[in-house]
Amino acid sequence: MKLIITNSNNIYKVKGNLIKMNIPIFKNELKDVFNQADTIVLNLQELTNIDNQGVVAIAQLHNEALSKNKKLSIVGLNNGQLSTPFKSSKVA
Repeated sequence: MKLIITNSNNIYKVKGNLIKMNIPIFKNELKDVFNQADTIVLNLQELTNIDNQGVVAIAQLHNEALSKNKKLSIVGLNNGQLSTPFKSSKVA
């Protein structure tokens, strides 16, 4: 499944697979997000698959928020597909 990212009121809903081949889509969609808003929400509830590169991409977004003094909230981590990659990755 491809990756689809939609935005409504600075809530970015990520649907599909956040895997190595889709990372450029993720980065392109969110490349200037902190220039446009001080607070964003990344909703991962509909994410069906994520690999280590996907976890790294989210960590990089988090680090960007910190460096720009912006707020990033991530929801949907209770999605069963996500728990193992996030627990096993050491990116922070």
